[in-house]
This record gives sequence, C-alpha cells and structure tokens, in this order.
Amino acid sequence: MFKNKKIPYIEFFPIIVLSIIAFNLLNHLDIVKGSLGVVISCFSAFIWAFGIAYLLNPLMMYFEKRFKLSRPIALLIVYVIVVGFIILLITIVTPTIIHSIKDLFNSLPNYIVKTQDTINHFLDNSKFFQNADIRETIENAFSNINSINSSISKFLNGILEKGVNTIFTTAIGFTSSFIKLIFGLIISIYMLKDKEVFIKNIKRLFYALLKKEHVDDFTIFAREVNMIFSKYIIGKFIDSLIIGILCFIGLTILRIPYSPLLSLIVGITNMIPYFGPFIGMVPATLLTLLSSPLKALWVLIFIILLQQFDGWYLGPKILGSHVGLSPFWIILGITVGGSAFGVLGMFLGAPVMAIIKMFVDRFISKKLKKKNLEI
Repeated sequence: MFKNKKIPYIEFFPIIVLSIIAFNLLNHLDIVKGSLGVVISCFSAFIWAFGIAYLLNPLMMYFEKRFKLSRPIALLIVYVIVVGFIILLITIVTPTIIHSIKDLFNSLPNYIVKTQDTINHFLDNSKFFQNADIRETIENAFSNINSINSSISKFLNGILEKGVNTIFTTAIGFTSSFIKLIFGLIISIYMLKDKEVFIKNIKRLFYALLKKEHVDDFTIFAREVNMIFSKYIIGKFIDSLIIGILCFIGLTILRIPYSPLLSLIVGITNMIPYFGPFIGMVPATLLTLLSSPLKALWVLIFIILLQQFDGWYLGPKILGSHVGLSPFWIILGITVGGSAFGVLGMFLGAPVMAIIKMFVDRFISKKLKKKNLEI
C-alpha cells in the first residue's frame, strides 16, 4: 500500500540529524577535545608522519619532475634538506632565541624602573601635570606598574624555585615529542616512497564499500580539498618564513635589541590571515619601547612597510588567489577556529571555511539542478 509513497521532506532528515550532532558536539567541546587528545596521543607518530609526508610531497614531486630524478634520489635530497634545517634550528636559531628571552627577562625590571624615572622627570617639569587630580591618577597608574613589576619578580622567583621540577618535566615532554618526531620522519619516508600504493589501496577499499558514483564525487572533492590545503599551508609557511628572515635582517640593520625573538614573533603570527600582522606588530613595538621610544617608532614603521610588501606583492605571488574566500568568510573562520581550537584553529580557520563553503555550494547546486532551477 505504501510501497510507492514518498515520505514528505525525507531528504532533509540527514541534514537535521547532522545538525543535531554538530550542535551537541559544539556544546561539549571539552569532551570532544579530551577524546581527540587521547586518540591523537595514541597515533601521534603516524599523525606526525602523515603531516611531514604531506608537507614534503610537493618538494619531492618538484625534484622528480624538474630534474627527472628517481623517487629514492628525490627523497634523499628532500630529507637531507630537512635534517640540515633541523640542525640549523637546534645549533643556531634556538640558542639565539633563548639568549634573547633570557636577556629580556633580566632587563625587564630595569626597563620598568627606567620608564618610571623618565615619566617622573617629565611630570616634574610639566605645568599641566601639576593639577592634583591628574597627579593622583598618574600616581595610581604608577602603583599599578609597581604591582606589575612585583608580579613579574614573583613570577621569575617562582620559576627559579620550581626550576628543577620544571626543567625535568620540560625535558621529559621535549624528549617524548622529539622521539615521536624522529619516528614520524622515518615513517614518512615509507609513506612518500609508496604513496601511490597507499592511495590505490584506499581507493579500492572505498570502491568495495560504497557506490561508484559516491566514490567518484568524493575523489573529486578530496582533490580540491588537497589543492586548498597544500596551496594555503605550504604557501603560507614559505611566505611567513621569508617575512621572518626579512624582519630579522631589517631589525639587525636598525640595531634593535632582541631582533631574533621579535622576528620569530612576526614570522609566526604572520601565519594567521588579517589579524596576524597586527598581533605580531604589537609585542615587537612594545618590547622595543622599553629600551628606546625612538627605536620603537622605527620598528613600527619597518614592520608596517614589511606587511605592506607582504600583502601587496609577496603574499599574492606565493599564494596566488589564496583560498578563494571573501574577507567576511575568512574572518568568520579565524574567529570560530580560534575560539574552538586556539592558535591552530586561527591558522586553519580560513582553509577549513573554504572547504565548508565549497561543500555547501556543491550541495545547493545539486539540489537546484534536480529542481531545474538557476539562481
């Protein structure tokens, strides 16, 4: 009787179910994060391996196609470059940055006292600040500065008191991460060496379990996702690395203190679209302001010019059309990603939003095509 009857709005049932699941997941983000943390911890070496292989695959393919090299030779060159880069980080870059951080922490209390003395001298010689109300406001501000200075001193003393435990815990964490990274590097070699075999086996599994048309659609979608992620992540990394190096060269020429640390901050924050340049500019300017207001002004001008160069020339040259999103969707992706997953969410917010938009656009186009509508 009901064999040929169609249940009204049945096509919306999967969307409703998925919406309910998504709503519940968003309301229990802590549980989701905890569960993901356990899974990630168990498979961390393989996750490292996949990430490394994904990032190094374009470089390997470049050597294969550009210089007509065999897979083993191309792999050898790529991993020699990677190991050389890691050695450079460990022996030169990391110690320099640690030295800058130590100098900053040692000099911070003196900078605050020096700033107070300068402002006091200015206030004593200014008629405007002789007003009692204004004077009281400034004195309250100074008491807050003293409180901050005291807090910094207590914080540093606390670090020194707990130094042994902190160093021990950090050493264990670093050793564990380093071992996982080494295993990841080794596993990634096999992933890259036999990547076509892995892809073929995954395809065979999908075709065996699912309908051919669904697998074909998914394959096309996966290729486009790969294009978005590879172009964005690798391109943004290269772009930020160049900006960090240029920043270091410029700050060194200007004789700015802590130039390795400031360049690292600018380079890392540059990975975040739109907000990143401003996030990196603020600490760089403020830290320089502690030692010299004039140098802080030069740092501000230099970083603004550097970001303009990146925005108008370097970024478009490396990233091309970026992820094909309007600023509204990129900012939405960064905001939601940042609130849910922190800095990593801010970085991946733009490409993830591009993928979601692409999926939704395809779904809408498919439904409109079935209804013979063109909008």
